Amino acid sequence: MSDDLRSLTTVGSHAEAEMVCDRLLADGIHAITQRTIGSVEFGDSGGRTVMVAATDLERARALLASEEGSFSDEELTRLSEEAGREADE
Repeated sequence: MSDDLRSLTTVGSHAEAEMVCDRLLADGIHAITQRTIGSVEFGDSGGRTVMVAATDLERARALLASEEGSFSDEELTRLSEEAGREADE
C-alpha cells in the first residue's frame, strides 16, 4: 500500500469498518482503519476512519457509492456481536 493514504469514509464502529475493508479488498483495494478518537482502552467501540492509497481513492469512492445502503441492520448487528465476543476472549 502506498505511503500516501487518504481518508475514504468514517463509520461508527469497528464492525462497520471491517465490512467496508472486506468489500474493498474483494475488488483489490487495500484499506486500513484508524480510530477517530480515543485509545486502546476503549476497545473496539467508537468511530473509525477507513483509509486507502491516494491512487485507489476515486475507485473506492465509486465502489462504496454503488453499494450504499447494501448492509442490512441485521448484518451490522451480527458483526458487532462477533466483535464483542472477540474482545471478551
